[in-house]
Amino acid sequence: MREALKFYIGGEWVDPAQSGTFDVVNPATEEVAGKVAAGSAADVDRAVAAAKAAFPGWSATTSEERIALLENILDIYQKRIPDLAAALTEEIGAPAALAGGFQMGLGAGHLTTAIEALKTFEFEEVRGPSLIARVPIGVCGLITPWNWPVNQILVKLIPALATGCTTVLKPSENSPFTAQILAEILDAAGVPAGVFNLVQGDGLGVGVPLSVHPDVAMISFTGSTRAGIEIARNAAPTVKRVTQELGGKGPNIVLDDDAFAENVGKGVAGVMLNSGQTCSAATRMLVPASRMDEAVAIARAAAEATTVGDPTTDVAIGPVVSGAQFDKIQALIQKGIDEGATLVAGGTGRPDGLAKGFYVRPTVFANVDNDMTIAREEIFGPVLTILGYTDVDNAVEIANDSEYGLGGAVAGADLDQARAVARRLQVGWVVINDGFDFGAPFGGVKKSGNGREWGPLAFDEYLETKAIVGYQ
Repeated sequence: MREALKFYIGGEWVDPAQSGTFDVVNPATEEVAGKVAAGSAADVDRAVAAAKAAFPGWSATTSEERIALLENILDIYQKRIPDLAAALTEEIGAPAALAGGFQMGLGAGHLTTAIEALKTFEFEEVRGPSLIARVPIGVCGLITPWNWPVNQILVKLIPALATGCTTVLKPSENSPFTAQILAEILDAAGVPAGVFNLVQGDGLGVGVPLSVHPDVAMISFTGSTRAGIEIARNAAPTVKRVTQELGGKGPNIVLDDDAFAENVGKGVAGVMLNSGQTCSAATRMLVPASRMDEAVAIARAAAEATTVGDPTTDVAIGPVVSGAQFDKIQALIQKGIDEGATLVAGGTGRPDGLAKGFYVRPTVFANVDNDMTIAREEIFGPVLTILGYTDVDNAVEIANDSEYGLGGAVAGADLDQARAVARRLQVGWVVINDGFDFGAPFGGVKKSGNGREWGPLAFDEYLETKAIVGYQ
């Protein structure tokens, strides 16, 4: 039984202002895995005050000093990967191989990328008679989700620290243990008191007070579009900067060529990763209508080969994070059936042999119309929809017919054609043939949010531009 009953504020582990706690449920067993203190506005006030007091000193540090700190963090992070991975499996049900592999590799990759970027990042330049300075924005409130918890914390925290900002983190109440271990890592690495602060709790108790706080200069939020809208409203009276990475319903255009079969199979695997709980997952697969039957056969085989079960064993996917998430996914799968989509694999209910735990059957729908609910709404589970297109122009039209614009994909043997299609997609992040780049900016357009994370362009979100005219 894990317990996280103190907050990290001002460089110390402190008792919360109130005595409330909440349970963390292991989604694989449906049993309580631990207890976490529930924060309040008083805790937020204390954490923001610590961050505000630390800002003058931290913002005045040099790039070299901040690089040294980030290198210390990376070193200790790598030593604590087994602890982080075990906590992650317990709190969100990620299979051990994924938790200790890709989930942890993302954190190390972002730290390494930021360190290298900071070595050459220019915070000042002279233009004519003026000095254009890029200065840290101030105290940053970081509100993070549960699905890739280490990744989502570090893609906000690292650029904030690298640019001289101070921070208050509110992680998801579904994944508090990884955040607690990250706080231990930062403390051991020598982060100065007040530069990083952690307050656990839910959106109403901690997220809202952080969003409205007058001494918070910026909120960086990742989560649902609905919650992002509310955060923007709460932040508006104080005119603070708000950056958001929100929901998605990504298209994956599979081109008509000799790589078709392979790319359909890869597309199914990509959606199933992390039990489908990835905001940028390409959950709308677009295939030539003339090859729909072929796509169906490949997708069915891939889905049925996806092993589901106890995340401490060798399986492809574990449970989804909570009973509420399970119920939402089940309702949307049923909606797809009711609206007339062809159920190719999976369906409602748990997989055979799993009577307990929030396990979802790997599900594929085909012959989906883009107006169906399962093509419009983010399901956030291991559910793929396959839509047919007549030609590439029609594929692009269908792909862009969405209120979301986070991630997208193009898969094809002809790289020039794939590049041309990728340019036309109205999303912030497009992957061609399984490409990957820690240095590329990640973020969305339309109702998928604003601002960018990952790589050196993430630094810009935490900086203000200051012109000193007559400098020369």
